[in-house]
Amino acid sequence: YSNFIDDLRVYVRGGTGGMGYPNLGGEGGRGGDVWFVARERTTLKSIREKYPHKRFVAGTGANSSVKALKGEKGKDCEVHVPLGISVLDGDGKQIGELNAAGERFLAARGGLGGSLATNFLPCKGQRRTVHLDLKLIADVGLVGFPNAGKSSLLSKISHAKPEIANYPFTTIQPELGKIMYADYKQISVADLPGLIEGAHANKGMGHKFLKHVERTKQLLLVVDISGFQLSIKTHFRTAFETILLLTKELELYKEELVTKPALLAINKMDLPCAKDNLDELMTQLENPQDFLHLVEEEMIPANTLEFRGVIPISTYTGEGIEELKTCIRKSIDEQAEQVNEEYRKKKLLLLQTSK
Repeated sequence: YSNFIDDLRVYVRGGTGGMGYPNLGGEGGRGGDVWFVARERTTLKSIREKYPHKRFVAGTGANSSVKALKGEKGKDCEVHVPLGISVLDGDGKQIGELNAAGERFLAARGGLGGSLATNFLPCKGQRRTVHLDLKLIADVGLVGFPNAGKSSLLSKISHAKPEIANYPFTTIQPELGKIMYADYKQISVADLPGLIEGAHANKGMGHKFLKHVERTKQLLLVVDISGFQLSIKTHFRTAFETILLLTKELELYKEELVTKPALLAINKMDLPCAKDNLDELMTQLENPQDFLHLVEEEMIPANTLEFRGVIPISTYTGEGIEELKTCIRKSIDEQAEQVNEEYRKKKLLLLQTSK
């Protein structure tokens, strides 16, 4: 992943409490807490650069004294983390999640100050090593095999400037771009590293790629109309087989991914024979069951993706790009309306049941 970091292990320790005052029954201040706070424009890379030791320790609570029988709490330690962070404990179990700016997670609690209950001796703060696991949050995730033209597409529809070359595996780190519309609406698009067959089993970039698909609202499959072959040692896959394989990889990693709203962009329509290949593909997509006998049984997904739109495009000539942007906008707006409608129905049901 070169410069892109999506996993970081850090040590956190809550502050030790302050000493109690036995003669007057004074209570020491509690140790400070360590908090993770979600903040925009923050990256795990910037955390690693700013704090190379990756240690975060909160302040010690103040001792009890004649002047102040109740000691002050130690200073909290706040660590700014990116949006889309999952916090995992040492065993890999998820203990927290931060998805929106301003959300907070208590990573390590400070120790109690010395008091009668503790024989006026302070307690140490909580200490542990945690993993910060980043999953990119985007409205649309571009899904496709290497060299399908995802990076070129991202550069066409947004202001992102990904590296582009004419060989597989050019994208080795996720790229985020934003589609800007005339009414100032912005839709974020993530170009995710190319899948290969067996990605669900962590081959190639495997889980490093697939975990980012989880946080995208919708999928945009990008498929080469002329088919795909990774190398001379692997099978050639037609556009129809490519769609089945991509669906299968998503399904094997996490079944819920196949239930996400999806669009299909058929790329490289500027190539010879593209029109004939497209006619054949559209026939296959209309009745996929009639063509499943053409592929190996292990390639067939349990559930096929239902596409909200199929748009032929060419990132080389610009054909279909504006239509694709319109389709993405329509699909995102429809999904938002659907979510709002479900929320309204839940609220109404709660009101009715409370009466």
